[in-house]
Amino acid sequence: MDPLARAFELAALGHGRTAPNPPVGAVLVRDGAIVGEGYHAAAGQPHAEVVALAQAGDAARGATLYVTLEPCCHHGRTPPCTAAIVAAGVAEVRYAIEDPDPRVAGAGRRALEQAGVLVRADQDEATARELLRGYLSRQTRGRPWCTAKFAMSLDGKIAAHTGDARWISGEESRRYAHALRDRVDAVIVGVGTVLADDPRLTVRPVPRDGRHPRRIVVDSRLRTPLGSAVVAPDLGVGTTIACVDRVPVDGQSARHARAQAAGRLAERGVELLALPAGPDGRVDLRALSAALGRQGLNEVLVEGGGELLAGFIAAGLVDELEFCLAPLVIGGRAAVSPVEGDGVERVALAPRFELIEQTRRGPDLWVRARPVCVAGGR
Repeated sequence: MDPLARAFELAALGHGRTAPNPPVGAVLVRDGAIVGEGYHAAAGQPHAEVVALAQAGDAARGATLYVTLEPCCHHGRTPPCTAAIVAAGVAEVRYAIEDPDPRVAGAGRRALEQAGVLVRADQDEATARELLRGYLSRQTRGRPWCTAKFAMSLDGKIAAHTGDARWISGEESRRYAHALRDRVDAVIVGVGTVLADDPRLTVRPVPRDGRHPRRIVVDSRLRTPLGSAVVAPDLGVGTTIACVDRVPVDGQSARHARAQAAGRLAERGVELLALPAGPDGRVDLRALSAALGRQGLNEVLVEGGGELLAGFIAAGLVDELEFCLAPLVIGGRAAVSPVEGDGVERVALAPRFELIEQTRRGPDLWVRARPVCVAGGR
């Protein structure tokens, strides 16, 4: 296997585990053979380059290092990788893309070159941008990469008019939906979904490392029940409730009830994220995305409901759609659609998406689409 391709493969093992750091893979080659390899497993743990150097030992001297991102040159939770590379006697470094972090941004390359290491940059920028899309989004746009996911029938319904939705998608699709959760830093739903479905928003089966994404509920008025699954304290999963920061003028009793709800949720270990309200009085989703970026989240998955999906799309915050088209027809004037809200007044005003992939999973068809304006992934 091509060493850089192997580095990309290794880096993917860190998806959903490394935030606020990027997922990075590294491979050391000497005399045509791989002598060391590694990936960044989690923030605070050794970087990919250091793991590969440790595995290679003395064989790193005179070797070529292939890495998916420009090596860091600053002190963070761990020492700079450039110093470790130089100390190990690596002769050449080939990396896929420059790190946009202002603390690096070409400085890693310069530090290596000044130490006499040959550096070849921009080896596979397209693959690197896809792998690092969340990290790049947060560094360049100040917010996580946002994927919106839903499953619907052939006639565009996500539930019957009674609210029943089990199961629209097949077993293989449901497994894939959990795999999507496994690779992101947080799963986001609206309070309506919590009230209607009481989801746990965890990964099943539980990953080997026991890690679940953070659960985020957009609940402007703090209506999340204390007994709901997302509040349960025994799952070892963090939960954030995003609410509006100012209580509307609706009476002293209402403000008192809100304060009580906030206190009880906090007692359960729930993080309350107070944010400005948009024109509709609900949480401003752009403010939410910016706040999650400041918290260091690289990728998030929005799972519904329809009002929340409509809000994210209307705000231009959806970078990718992943939806399942199941071969059944539900019908019904009152049956629920995946995207609700007010909608556009004219078709010409509808946000346009580019279909980039179609995959069969069991009886279902999964489609990936990206907004035309960000088709390049930035």
